Amino acid sequence: MIKIPLPSPLILDNLLRDWLLEDIGRGDRTTDCIFPEDSQKGKAYWLIKEEGVMAGLSIAERVFKLLDNQIKWHNLALEGEKLPKNTKIMEIEGKISALLTGERVALNLVMRLSGIATMARKYVEAIEDYPAKLVDTRKTTPGLRILEKYASQVGGAINHRLGLDDAVMIKDNHIQGAGGISQAVKLIRQTMPYPLTIEVETTNLKEVKEAIANHIEIIMLDNMDIKAMRKAVELIRKENPLIKIEASGNVTLENIQEIAATGVDYISTSATITRSPWLDISMRFD
Repeated sequence: MIKIPLPSPLILDNLLRDWLLEDIGRGDRTTDCIFPEDSQKGKAYWLIKEEGVMAGLSIAERVFKLLDNQIKWHNLALEGEKLPKNTKIMEIEGKISALLTGERVALNLVMRLSGIATMARKYVEAIEDYPAKLVDTRKTTPGLRILEKYASQVGGAINHRLGLDDAVMIKDNHIQGAGGISQAVKLIRQTMPYPLTIEVETTNLKEVKEAIANHIEIIMLDNMDIKAMRKAVELIRKENPLIKIEASGNVTLENIQEIAATGVDYISTSATITRSPWLDISMRFD
């Protein structure tokens, strides 16, 4: 199992502090009254209540340690591990005040991220017999992108651009505004920094041919039917086998194998993030 690196603590801790402040506000009215900050310690555990792929436990640990740096945390599950329902996934010991105050933020994050990892794993497993790789998109929740992209990787997908500065991607509105693929490429190549690559979105064989003529590194076949996609792949492979090919648009678990069978290199979909339900997890005290 490949270990996916967490975002830098410089980024992660700032996000977690903001989310804790959002939830705590001027104080946890319930917990602060019952359990003063330096009161008794307690033990708790998390239980996964449905089958799923775990993602974000180390992030949850950071949440609690921002509230009590003496927290003792013990993972019982591996990141990326697929578990059956009713599995205990971690144990935690520390100030009850910290456990209760951090519970909701930590659980929300792990449930969201595990849901994404679980959905991504389903898509990845559907095409595991083909060379094509699953790729996510920039359709993410504002403020959560870096973590949702992390969870996508935990599930087995490859990250597409994390932001607009990662690569040049010429989409339909760019093409229309510039007056065509060739015009857009010409303008971009005048100023784009090395070593960024260019990807162009195409919707028909005419646009594919124009992209090939402009020596584009990656050609996206957007919302093409399977027949047109096969023809486009055959044309690109014949003209320049070094060009990478990405299929995108209306990708589902029902049609992803058929798309992979066309010979594309990558299949991008937002579904693993935008259509993933949260995984049901709860915290219980011993």
